[in-house]
Amino acid sequence: MSVKEFKLPDPGEGLTEAEIVTWRVQPGDTVKVNDIVVEIETAKSLVELPVPFAGTVTRLLVDEGATVEVGTPIIAVDTAPGAPTSVEDAPAQGAVEPGMEGSPAPKLAQEQAAADAEEQIEEGKIGGTTSTGRTAVLVGYGVKQTEAKRRPRKGSGGAPAAVPTSAPPERVAAPAQPAQPAEPGPTAPAQPLQREGTPGQARALAKPPVRKLAKDLGVELSDVAGSGEGGIITRADVEAHASTAAGAAETDEGRPAHVAPRSQGAFEREVRIPVKGVRKMTAQAMVGSAFTAPHVTEWVSVDVTATVELVERLKADREFAGVKVTPLLVLARAMCVALRRNPGINATWDEAAQEIVQKSYVNLGIAAATPRGLIVPNVKDADQLSMRELAEAIGALTATAREGRTPPADMAGGTITITNVGVFGVDSGTPIINPGESAILCFGQIRRMPWVVQGADGTEQVVPRSVTQLALSFDHRLIDGELGSRFLADVAAILHDPARGLVWG
Repeated sequence: MSVKEFKLPDPGEGLTEAEIVTWRVQPGDTVKVNDIVVEIETAKSLVELPVPFAGTVTRLLVDEGATVEVGTPIIAVDTAPGAPTSVEDAPAQGAVEPGMEGSPAPKLAQEQAAADAEEQIEEGKIGGTTSTGRTAVLVGYGVKQTEAKRRPRKGSGGAPAAVPTSAPPERVAAPAQPAQPAEPGPTAPAQPLQREGTPGQARALAKPPVRKLAKDLGVELSDVAGSGEGGIITRADVEAHASTAAGAAETDEGRPAHVAPRSQGAFEREVRIPVKGVRKMTAQAMVGSAFTAPHVTEWVSVDVTATVELVERLKADREFAGVKVTPLLVLARAMCVALRRNPGINATWDEAAQEIVQKSYVNLGIAAATPRGLIVPNVKDADQLSMRELAEAIGALTATAREGRTPPADMAGGTITITNVGVFGVDSGTPIINPGESAILCFGQIRRMPWVVQGADGTEQVVPRSVTQLALSFDHRLIDGELGSRFLADVAAILHDPARGLVWG
């Protein structure tokens, strides 16, 4: 047996640890080079991890939910030619098949060994090249090549499978249970499975964000009936189960004697949620920003009736068919134009060199609330995109963020950020600057309000208009009040009259 341990690789971006979210393989499964074997959560995103060598999985060295350091072995794979392809085929540890002592490997096995050796890359490293010229990388940084396939268990037709008595516990397969649903084969939907603690227990289908929500609410997924396609458990299922259970719960004090004590965990008066992953990184970044950069915030109320009318026209325009057009798109474009007129806003403070680094490109960050916490992916070179291209880029970033699949590369290198609190019905706020940037613009809700306007005859009159508030927080070390005010006024002017964007752009 030639067993190799795959170590947690360095995901980059200065990250030193990751949480094991979902195992895609089990002991006994056969994997090929670059098959996806595990999904991990770093402090910035969910990442699918490919295995760098081929063989048969012997052990999962880390449980789901555990947080491990970079370089920690997480899975063991038997890479020897002719390695068993299922748990039942695996001999007891240390056992030698009769008649094989000292015998040379068959020619076919030797050829397979040579092919495997050519395909394999250095253990625990990312970036090695296979014989096909493809590069093994973390998914999210590059291409995804294959999916790990699970072979059907022997004896799954109803007869209990034979289990070697000397096999180690982690490699012993549970006897087939006729009453349980059949194990999914290669054609089953590739959905993450939530493994339950009891052998042979049915596995609940749920995606990582849903499992995270269930964990936070203290809900056992095995108790929840899935309403999604194929029995997948959705967020609504978990929330409904939690609400029903909470409504049925009563305090221990004053409970009738014939009522059994409630179970612990799901109905605790206090719930402790570990701070890790995105929330931990966000907390550290916000504290560092708030106590490093001297924040100044300015507000302006804007009549954006013309912007709302422009959005409605663009929605009906064939050029924008198939993309989502919102006032946020117009604001993003307005910020790019205003940054061209006020380049000092698009800069950062280099403390070590005591220099102001002014950027000639705009990587526009869009703050997005996700089940894992707040993340800020950014549109690269947003100032170089057309309105249509900008709409597509924002839509793609938002969709990826909601799925929890934003790669770290999309969150790196931002120069200025928009936080859209208006979608929550909030008028405005004092946002904290994203680390590495110098300004962040808060976009409040658009409401119909009475507004004083000047009529064609020069008289003033009060009419209902669409009004919003903009709040700009900026680093006062490099942006003074005049520069910050000019930039905010320019953005407001374009939202009030989008035609100004044609003149200034």
